[in-house]
Amino acid sequence: MTIQSAVQDGDAVMPETDARTWVRILSKYREPSHRRSAFEIAVTAVPLMALWVLAWASLSVSVWLAIGISIVNAGFLVRLFAIQHDCGHGSLFRNRRLGDWVGRVLGVVTLTPYDVWKTTHALHHASSGNLDRRGIGDVMTLTVDEYRSRSWTGRLSYRLYRNPLIMFLVGPAWLFYCQHRVPLGVGGRRVWISAMGTNIAIVCLLALVVWTVGVAPVVFLWLPTTFFAAAIGVWMFYVQHQFEDTVWQEEQDWQLHHAAAHGSSHYILPQPLQWMTANIGVHHVHHLQSRVPFYRLTEVLRDHPDLDQVQRLSVRQSLSSIKLKLWDERHQKLVSFRDARQSDVRVA
Repeated sequence: MTIQSAVQDGDAVMPETDARTWVRILSKYREPSHRRSAFEIAVTAVPLMALWVLAWASLSVSVWLAIGISIVNAGFLVRLFAIQHDCGHGSLFRNRRLGDWVGRVLGVVTLTPYDVWKTTHALHHASSGNLDRRGIGDVMTLTVDEYRSRSWTGRLSYRLYRNPLIMFLVGPAWLFYCQHRVPLGVGGRRVWISAMGTNIAIVCLLALVVWTVGVAPVVFLWLPTTFFAAAIGVWMFYVQHQFEDTVWQEEQDWQLHHAAAHGSSHYILPQPLQWMTANIGVHHVHHLQSRVPFYRLTEVLRDHPDLDQVQRLSVRQSLSSIKLKLWDERHQKLVSFRDARQSDVRVA
């Protein structure tokens, strides 16, 4: 199966290269630089802590100023999560054990138990775009027929789940503050040790802050930073796979590398935001070869301009993707509830 050309409406042409061949081509970018990896962690963690200190100092001037600084700081927390993400793929350090322990430490700051997330995220990579293996590590997506077959309460619950207020505000808070605390549905002793160990570390750190400087930094600094970082993180994950021409196929037709190439977007962000999100918008390359360190993804695009020109998703286009709710198996694309109703009328 090939990475197909897209020549509609002036779209760039994807080279007709077998997806497995791209995996081999991209494998030469897998080698990390320990010095570069350490540098990227430092230029993310140090400003994060410095801004928290600045926000704490500004509490005596204005609570709103402190909250504003904390919200800005959410960007650095998102970047730290992206670095933890690379640890989970074993792409930051040649020593896998070192990468795992760095990831576990970062998980305390990002509120994400490392081994829990690593397990579910591996399942996401192994099943992305597979209609028969949905449910773990992805945004729940029903087909048009599945939605129509539900009771009115089932349709209502799905509409609520896909509502932007739930998806990008309530959902992230639930995921990072609650769901990550107890990894139900994810088995294994190591997973539960990771979750409970992370929980204990978070509680101890917050208790230390409250004991030494009071509850105000937790309420006005830590909560705004973590909440907005969670919302941004969920948004980034959403746009990486929820776009009109993504790929969903049943098991018998699904192919891992084809789904990786076609089911992941290339999210075009302004340079500061691309840096802040650690190039995770280059998601089609990441899914083809997840062992490429995030700081080498732009190198891939420079060396292979064809990959830079395909599946590009602008910020405006990404906002339009919010209305896409259902997978239309007849037309092989994501559609809105309205489009699904109109399609039903046309078919009838």
